[in-house]
Amino acid sequence: MSEAIEDDPEFPAVDGPDPVVGPSRPRLLGILGPGLITGASDDDPSGIATYSQAGAQVGFALLWLMPFTYPLMAVTQEISARLGRTTGRGLAGNIRRHYPSWVAQSCIGLLLIANVINLGADLGSMGDVTQMLIGGPRWPYVVGFGLICVGLQVFLQYARYVAVLKWLTLALFAYFGTVLTVSIHWNEALYGLLVPTWQNSKDFLSLVVAVLGTTISPYLFFWQSSQEAEDQREQPRREKLTEAPEQAPAAFERIGLDTWIGMALSNLVALAIMLTAGATLHVAGKTDIDSSQMAAEALRPIAGEFAFLIFAFGIIGTGFMAVPVLAGSAAYAVGEALRWPVGLARQPKAAHAFYATLAVATALGTAISLLPVDPIRALYWSAVVNGIMVAPIIVVMMNLASNPRVMGRFTLSLWLKIVGWITAAVMALCVVGLFASLGL
Repeated sequence: MSEAIEDDPEFPAVDGPDPVVGPSRPRLLGILGPGLITGASDDDPSGIATYSQAGAQVGFALLWLMPFTYPLMAVTQEISARLGRTTGRGLAGNIRRHYPSWVAQSCIGLLLIANVINLGADLGSMGDVTQMLIGGPRWPYVVGFGLICVGLQVFLQYARYVAVLKWLTLALFAYFGTVLTVSIHWNEALYGLLVPTWQNSKDFLSLVVAVLGTTISPYLFFWQSSQEAEDQREQPRREKLTEAPEQAPAAFERIGLDTWIGMALSNLVALAIMLTAGATLHVAGKTDIDSSQMAAEALRPIAGEFAFLIFAFGIIGTGFMAVPVLAGSAAYAVGEALRWPVGLARQPKAAHAFYATLAVATALGTAISLLPVDPIRALYWSAVVNGIMVAPIIVVMMNLASNPRVMGRFTLSLWLKIVGWITAAVMALCVVGLFASLGL
């Protein structure tokens, strides 16, 4: 812990506006918030499907992507969090203030398309898994899940809602449980984790692009920056760092801990899913996994009923985490761009347009999941939209966070700049690879 934080009498390590872990009274659960929730929501049902598909098709050959993407993911999320905490505005609000209107409109339009498709895929997966477990028609489950997610966001007090989201992260531990129930050749797994391998095939390239696009997604930037801004508004002693620079050391240390722990959880869960699929589905020759529920169902005869149940309940739990984040990030982006009152801490009548956007996005996702639309094609085009927009969004975010007019004296360090720009380059190459795999 830095001396600047320990020696600051106004902001002690544990009880200050941005608490960090103290030497004698660790308060890690109090520190974890936007970063933990963002990381957990990245492992949504559609992400589970992607990771399951990667493990089923190529076994352990893509495990190395998880340690490779971890610093890229953590750094870009930390940059988005710093932007929100320093300026008191989310990413969309900062884009509106510092870029031409067409830039904000393009970013938010693409975000809405990708989020709504993703919402439909996630709600559909939750409905499919529940139908497998309970039986009966699928549509009441899909509609019910959508209503529950919207209801929690609209009617639950903000502090309690954040606590609910933190508890929902426990659903991710189901996938660590599945690893313990299957037989894994650890020598092969460690080789796949530590030694990057490559196959010169269209399918392998598509899998790499899909995994990278699932791991680093634009909606996560919008959500975490907006949550940092909202937390700053709701904590009486927190102020924008541009106006209260003395709060910066504790704030940035708290953001770093929260974000790197949250992204570590996200990548470890993805690794667990790929391990499970590689050790069971790939070995059994079951490579045609097109959805998270298909992965769960395929596990039943191979790994047993217990593994199937753990995997299935994990899909429902992660869906309850991801659906509100997808809808919420869309509502924050639209509201900030149009200068509406935004925030889950506001009463519905004080931010009716914000909550209406949240509800409409969820309703559209529900409708998509009930239409005779191929969910795999929907997820594919969602990945295309995300892949196209993520590199430009990172470029915009990097320029904002490096600009003294935006960040004051808290522009990015050299380390964050280097990794941030590397991430933009990697994701741009993903788009090139995606188009190459399509023959465009």
